[in-house]
Amino acid sequence: HVTGPLFFELGAEPVSIPGGPGPLVVVAPSTAQDPECRLLRAALEGLAELPVRVLATTNRHEPGVPIEVPANAVLTEWLPYSQAMPAADLVISHGGHGTVVRALSYGTPVLCCPAAGDMAENGARVTWSGTGLTLPRRLLSPDGVALAARRVLADSGYRRRAREIAEWSARNDGAARAAALVEELAETSAGRRQPARA
Repeated sequence: HVTGPLFFELGAEPVSIPGGPGPLVVVAPSTAQDPECRLLRAALEGLAELPVRVLATTNRHEPGVPIEVPANAVLTEWLPYSQAMPAADLVISHGGHGTVVRALSYGTPVLCCPAAGDMAENGARVTWSGTGLTLPRRLLSPDGVALAARRVLADSGYRRRAREIAEWSARNDGAARAAALVEELAETSAGRRQPARA
């Protein structure tokens, strides 16, 4: 059964979104992968010379080598996605399920740079659906991120497809549908366990 997206978000203080005329790119790496922040570093360096605003998070990783933050970027320890993603023109992430569905629920295209687990599959589905692109790990570099980001931002088709997904998401309450399916399964299972009557 396809239920629609299921969301979860830890509480967080609001952050200051960088001002200015350029598109907003949110860099939201995995909370579980990439402790040395390879994706974050590549994105910050690759986006530094583009006419964009960057809001990025370490997601509470503390890498051994400090991270250089360019003039067009703000780096924070934690980021409330429900605040940042509706304002974004592009979300760059490893492609974890939660980050991808949250971005698409707001109609924001995604650039996935898979690290492990379900991320490669999610990235493949993002590319297939036309809601963004996937940058394979072997091509993860400042130039690779910059090239892919420019491509997504320049093509309104990605935003259009992401908005179609957002409209579907708004019509399909994933939590309510999932709860109904679980209750239906529980009732069916309970009925099977009823003792036979004489």
